[in-house]
Amino acid sequence: MFSASDLRKGLKLQIDGSPYIITEFEFSKPGKGQALYRCRMRNMITGNQFSKTYRSGDKFEKANLEERKMQYLYHQDDEYHFMDTENYEQLFITAEQLGDNINFLMDNMELEVLFFDDRPIDVSLPIFVNLTVTQADPWAKGDTSGTDTKPVTVETGYQLQVPPFVDEGDKIQIDTRTGEYVTRVKE
Repeated sequence: MFSASDLRKGLKLQIDGSPYIITEFEFSKPGKGQALYRCRMRNMITGNQFSKTYRSGDKFEKANLEERKMQYLYHQDDEYHFMDTENYEQLFITAEQLGDNINFLMDNMELEVLFFDDRPIDVSLPIFVNLTVTQADPWAKGDTSGTDTKPVTVETGYQLQVPPFVDEGDKIQIDTRTGEYVTRVKE
C-alpha cells in the first residue's frame, strides 16, 4: 500500500482494478488544512489520462506488475510480436499500447515487457538505441534560418533532426526517452 506522501512522477498504482502511471505530479501545502497532491495519471491499458487531487490521508494499492525479458521479432499490421527468451512463447502488443516506442524497435532487440495480470501492456526500451540513417537530404550550406540541423529518416521510419554532418548510411545514437539525436556511432 502507498500513502499520498509516496506519490511521485513515474509511480505505478492500481486504481479500481486498472494500472495507472503518474505522468505529472505537484505538491502544495496551503496555509491551513491538509497537504494536496495533484496528479496527472495515464491508464496503462487504455492510455486514457485524467487529473485528480488527493489529500494526505489517502491510500493507494500497488499495481500488480511483472517484467519479463523478451525479444522483439516482427510487426504485422497493427500487432508487434515478441518472444519470451525463457520458454519461447510468443505474444503480440498493439501499436496503440506501445505508443512512441514503435519508433525504436528493431528486429531481434531484447527488452523488458511489462505485464499486468498476465497481459502485456508496455515495453521498457533501453535508454539509447543505435539506428542507421536511411534518408538524409543534403544540407544547404549558408542556410541562415538559425538552426544547424536537418531532418533524417532512420531504418524504423522515425524522423528526427540531426547536425548537418550526418549522412545517409551513418549509424546514430538516439535517446529513446526524448527521441533526440545523441551522437554519431563509429563502427
